[in-house]
Amino acid sequence: MLSTFPARDMVQAWLKAGVVERGRLHRIEEGTPQGGVVSPLLLNVALHGMELAAGVHYYSTGPNAGRVVKGSPTVIRYADDYVALCHSRQEALEVKARLATWLTPRGLAFNEDKTRVVHLNEGFDFLGFNVRRYRGKPLIKPSKAAIRRIRERLRTELRSLRGTNARIVIRRLNPIIRGWAAYYRTQVSAEIFGRLDYYLWGLTYKWARFSHRNKPATWVTARYFGKFNKARQDRWVFGDRNSGAFMHRFSWTSIVRHALVRPGASPDDPALADYWAGRRRKRPLPINHTALWLHRTQDGRCAICKAMLAPVEDLPQTPHDWEVWLATTRKTIDVTWDHGNPDKTEPRLTHLRCHHGNDPALQPAKPPTGLARAGCSETGTSGS
Repeated sequence: MLSTFPARDMVQAWLKAGVVERGRLHRIEEGTPQGGVVSPLLLNVALHGMELAAGVHYYSTGPNAGRVVKGSPTVIRYADDYVALCHSRQEALEVKARLATWLTPRGLAFNEDKTRVVHLNEGFDFLGFNVRRYRGKPLIKPSKAAIRRIRERLRTELRSLRGTNARIVIRRLNPIIRGWAAYYRTQVSAEIFGRLDYYLWGLTYKWARFSHRNKPATWVTARYFGKFNKARQDRWVFGDRNSGAFMHRFSWTSIVRHALVRPGASPDDPALADYWAGRRRKRPLPINHTALWLHRTQDGRCAICKAMLAPVEDLPQTPHDWEVWLATTRKTIDVTWDHGNPDKTEPRLTHLRCHHGNDPALQPAKPPTGLARAGCSETGTSGS
């Protein structure tokens, strides 16, 4: 399987590296540990070519180049999870039989407990999304299980934060909200975002009333809700009046459709490294409109040191990874204002280390009213 793979020596070293758990090294005689970093790579190598084995055909020339030929099945795969979209149940069973024959020489087989054939009108869940046909139109939405998990997490987080102040609540929840919205923004999620915002408002209101049991509702709403986000005319934004920080909303993350991957393109193919790097650079970052515009005009580079501002070549693939990535990125990037020209003040994206460097023209300055910070603070922004 790895005989022609260019990095087979590195993979072999990984397989023999062992596992460190609680400070102790455990040798591995064979296989890979559950959740090991090499497992997805091995699966991508082993399952490369699955589409051709399933009988998927693409137009190679003309205006429809790269699109699936009419009447052909379609296969979507992520590591060892895959979905085959067919035109009939009989075709689905034939695709399954062909793939079972193709997997056998590779030492792989279907997990029958997780494999099923369903009609699109019934729908199915895949990678946290639900694919289903509504009135003849297929739509992809966040799954009910994913929505239930995020609601439960928001409820648990706010319950654990009772007794703290609003700034801590905002700092804890903003990465969760941004990360979840960034993952699900590629599909039909606007309505779900709105429902989650309404649910989150109820949670924050309940938290505020619990923190001030002896105060009337009007006092509580006046203290914790208002037009904290100057870029939006919404007086029901949860915020902290002392610091000016406010809670992000799911619906502030705009829907950006997923661009189809070139047929046969593998992330592990060295010949396609430029293709994948270009795709990731073109993906808009889930930051506010001002910072996104600056990121594009500066070609994603710091205005001072000219190095890349964010690691866009390897964007996250799960809601939790998005949460961590956004929290880390916002601690390293900030907006500075160029005061070199007395007649004009222009915002520029820079690294925090460059912002607080020795350049006298770019010393820390208070941002003008209406422009939200895009960087290290927990202050919410009008997300893209």
